[in-house]
Amino acid sequence: MRVKVEELLKEIVDADGVAHLTLIDPARQMPKDAEKLVSEAVKAGTDGFMVGGSTGVDSTIIDETVLAMRRGIEKHHEEKPIILFPSGVHTLSRHADAVFFMSMLNSRDLTYVIGNQMIGAPLVRSLRLESIPMAYLVIEPGGTVGYVGDAKLIPRSKPEIAVAYALAGEYLGMRFVYLEAGSGASEPVPETMISAVRNETNLMVVVGGGIRSPEDAKLCRDAGAHILVTGSLVESSKNVEKSISSIIKVIK
Repeated sequence: MRVKVEELLKEIVDADGVAHLTLIDPARQMPKDAEKLVSEAVKAGTDGFMVGGSTGVDSTIIDETVLAMRRGIEKHHEEKPIILFPSGVHTLSRHADAVFFMSMLNSRDLTYVIGNQMIGAPLVRSLRLESIPMAYLVIEPGGTVGYVGDAKLIPRSKPEIAVAYALAGEYLGMRFVYLEAGSGASEPVPETMISAVRNETNLMVVVGGGIRSPEDAKLCRDAGAHILVTGSLVESSKNVEKSISSIIKVIK
């Protein structure tokens, strides 16, 4: 990328009010299928891609998937950022543009708060990946990532807890916060929680999990999300371009 990914995302938000990222989980499809999904998402108008998953992924699959995603983007002679969404050091790839350097602040396991980050930091530097510091908060129901990450799930009815964690992340120097309901969640993060975090911090608010329809996406956007992430929608859709396009039309 000629422009830093963090700067690009902020430019998109400044221009459109919100950015859309498509999440690709390498454990859910073969690399050749990821290439096709990415191509469809580019045609639909997504602003970029995240790649990662909670289970069943190793460095070889990550590399192959990122390279396939790159081919899917280049088919359309466009530049779209590929951002790593890592579950550990084994899910880093030199072929990506950036990495969300995350700390799961509400995990009971220090491995997910700082352990993986300490082990991975030298590798991020050696791979010359752009690092985007992010507070990662898992909200009820949490899904697989909540279980694997041993998260003390933030209750949906307690936006003040999410705000407190997000402020802690901001004061620690993080610039993004991810409010995660969990892959395949039955509903998105509550609007009251999104609004509270948006209004009471200076962070870029990323929201994912449970966004299954244009209506869900619009509610999250109206609540104050800067960036919306859809993943399960892509995996389950028979027409990826149409599904993503329908969301982008209502949020842009």
